[in-house]
Amino acid sequence: MGVYFNPGNESFAKDKNYKIYVDKTGLLNDLNELIGTPRNCLAVSHARRFGKSHAAGMIDAYYSLGSDSEKLFEDTKIAQNPDYKKYMNRYNVIHLDISTFWDSYKGNITEKIVEYIYKDFKQVFGDELNYEDSLSYNLMMIYQKTKTPFVIIIDEWDCVIRNSEDKELVHQYLQFLHSLFKSEESKAFLALAYITGILPIKKIKDESALNNFSEYTMLKSKPITQYYGFTEDEVKVLCERFDMDFESMKAWYNGYLIDGMHMYNPNSVSMALAQQDFDSYWKNTSSFASINTFITMNYAGLKDDVMTMLSGGKVYVNTETFQNDLFTVSSKDEALTALIHLGYLGYDREEESAYIPNYEVKKAYQAALSTGSWKEVAESIAKCDRLLLATIKGDSEKVAELVELAHDTYTSVLKYNDENSLSCVLTMAYFTAPAYYNIVREMPAGKGFADFVFIPRANAGHRPAMVVELKHNKSADSAIAQIKENRYHGALTGYSDKILLVGINYDAERKEKKHHTCVIEEWNTN
Repeated sequence: MGVYFNPGNESFAKDKNYKIYVDKTGLLNDLNELIGTPRNCLAVSHARRFGKSHAAGMIDAYYSLGSDSEKLFEDTKIAQNPDYKKYMNRYNVIHLDISTFWDSYKGNITEKIVEYIYKDFKQVFGDELNYEDSLSYNLMMIYQKTKTPFVIIIDEWDCVIRNSEDKELVHQYLQFLHSLFKSEESKAFLALAYITGILPIKKIKDESALNNFSEYTMLKSKPITQYYGFTEDEVKVLCERFDMDFESMKAWYNGYLIDGMHMYNPNSVSMALAQQDFDSYWKNTSSFASINTFITMNYAGLKDDVMTMLSGGKVYVNTETFQNDLFTVSSKDEALTALIHLGYLGYDREEESAYIPNYEVKKAYQAALSTGSWKEVAESIAKCDRLLLATIKGDSEKVAELVELAHDTYTSVLKYNDENSLSCVLTMAYFTAPAYYNIVREMPAGKGFADFVFIPRANAGHRPAMVVELKHNKSADSAIAQIKENRYHGALTGYSDKILLVGINYDAERKEKKHHTCVIEEWNTN
């Protein structure tokens, strides 16, 4: 058992022993079908904290000769396959995390990788190998001696590509990968290659190190989509087990739509369950500076699109132009595609559109908007909690004042001349409300549709439910009258706590500075 060569199963054992373990061993069935075939090279490029490293540890434990994992897998999903022991602990495994080498050896990373692998080899093979020879040659020698093929796992394989502009270093690194995965020797010794990264494989002219890999990304991951992130059914089971409100969990961490499947950020869900609290946990594990980098790029239409997504909408994006390189982003579509791959936007492949997936990511944008051309938007969002509190208290004057401020902020971005655009502004004005409410726009109710219904979730405390109706060039009173006449409050049938009816009107023809009026009434449910 070595550090990089034939590692043990400690990583997977820790994951499996944890109280919030979710069984993803079904992935191994898919991998077993690829062992020793022309499709035996996989590249999984998903956002950070989406289960890539967990899967890598599981693959170690299952295939590595360096461990005995029979008891570890005996009660898992893969054990339901009668052939699962056929592959268990039968392979020489090499597992590398390139980010750890990059931190210490930026200038000579490939040499250091080989050096540390050879240290493990020497403990097993002593002087049987010539350590002056290339790694691929020695892998071939080991295969010929042992008749045991290799499973090679590389975490963060794209670390060098993402972080280095040194073309010669990148070339050397890609040549190193070529020797592992496409050399003549590898055709014999390689049973399976599994590499993980954040970005899809970059197409570099005259480099073909990885063009034989099947890619699985945030845009498309069939047939292994369900093994990265938590599925909705898995989250429901966890919420029931840990007595957490599923609807709140859904609002905070759901929203990634991959191959039509709703996927949750597993790190954030696990943290929420462990802490028994909904919060923005992802910001503690990765930098949100990336958001700032891309949304401040001066491309035509980019700011409009970001505002549309912040206000709950979707925008068309052409993902085909992205070069899988964060250094060469040169258009609005490429900026948005980069954010999709980094996990800061969701992607609906059927509609070819991007959107902000959940409240946790929305909070990330709130943090990222505090500089540059977005400063006024950030200042407006900072007033959202005051607006929500004023609404709950029935302070209609303060609500009208704060909505007016929101209008002044967003009017330069959004076309503000009808109820739909007023609806977008209201979504932005109540930016932080989804922390406590399920907010439904255009909700069927009574004889028509309520513009907004704020339905308190389990973590809302004593916050009341609210029905909000918007008017343009009419009156706030007429909005309240419409709610009552059409029985929009019926959307909350069975809800026995306090309900507020909120009417907001924007009158573009008023000569006074203030164009917004508001009326708030409490509805008696008895």
